[in-house]
Amino acid sequence: MAEDGEGKREPPEDEGSRGIENAVMLGFFVVVVAAGIWLLVTMADVRKAQDCAGQGRRNCATIDVPAR
Repeated sequence: MAEDGEGKREPPEDEGSRGIENAVMLGFFVVVVAAGIWLLVTMADVRKAQDCAGQGRRNCATIDVPAR
């Protein structure tokens, strides 16, 4: 009788498809991180506008300064 694992060897994984899977997962991770950063920045802007309006101020909108 054969010992455990000697008689039944699984074929090695295809390295090409493994690399593609890793690249897809990396792309997904980058998209999730970028979406999280965008969400945090948007929430911070909304909080600043709400704080300004809550203090009874007017013209709480962000003023864009043109480049020189």
